Amino acid sequence: MSIYVGNLSYEVTQEDLSSVFAEYGSVKRVQLPTDRETGRARGFGFVEMGTDAEETAAIDALDTAEWMGRALKVNKAKPKEDRSSSGNNYRDSFSSRN
Repeated sequence: MSIYVGNLSYEVTQEDLSSVFAEYGSVKRVQLPTDRETGRARGFGFVEMGTDAEETAAIDALDTAEWMGRALKVNKAKPKEDRSSSGNNYRDSFSSRN
């Protein structure tokens, strides 16, 4: 499972985020998505820790904590939704009105 970290400063680096989460256990991976057009960080990221206990400790400690001038939003990441089918649901429900 991975941890979602929101409301990040646009200046944050993977190394910055890794060092904060390392206080709560072993960090396996840090991912900071960037905007395709500008290349700038999008203000959120994902962190994978070594164990569920480490993830829980990090979430409990860091959710709503202030870091780099922002109140972090930290929770378990939700699975990525399949965007390709989202438009079909609307079209299917609209066409079934006949």
